Amino acid sequence: MALTQQFARVTSEYLDRCRALALTSSGASPGWDPPDGDLLDTGWALWGLLRYCRSTGADPEVIALLDRAVSGDPDGNVGFLDHDEVYDGFGDPPRLLAPAAVADIATALDRVELGDLLADMPVSTEVAAVRCGFGAGFDGDVREHLTEHFVAVREFYRTAAHHTQCVVTWVD
Repeated sequence: MALTQQFARVTSEYLDRCRALALTSSGASPGWDPPDGDLLDTGWALWGLLRYCRSTGADPEVIALLDRAVSGDPDGNVGFLDHDEVYDGFGDPPRLLAPAAVADIATALDRVELGDLLADMPVSTEVAAVRCGFGAGFDGDVREHLTEHFVAVREFYRTAAHHTQCVVTWVD
């Protein structure tokens, strides 16, 4: 099974309930089960976009923004989500972005000109895929793949910001 980047939009109250449940349940189960509509799986796409941006010398602020959107903030108190009910334990535990951070990221993602970032994307699928770290066996249009997932993440953060939600990020 391939590792993929996961996101969940949740309220602070939902996290408080999960934290309380983890403290009182056997096995420290947080009861993690956000609605499907508040979950997003971007596969490897954003990692590919980050790799491409780093390789082209893109604006460091855009790189930092994408990295933060994918990685979360290190100071979120979500250790209770370090549980096999939430993720498989292969990578780092889930990380949190509080509502204020989500709003900042949503606003910044809205300013990103993806067309400009991808302007020099190689035309060859094989070359573009290798440049993004997808490997030579990637099947499809790399630019379209990156765009589709970037737009999904931008909309995901925009909705979370509109509803004053937190975003939890992890690799599963």
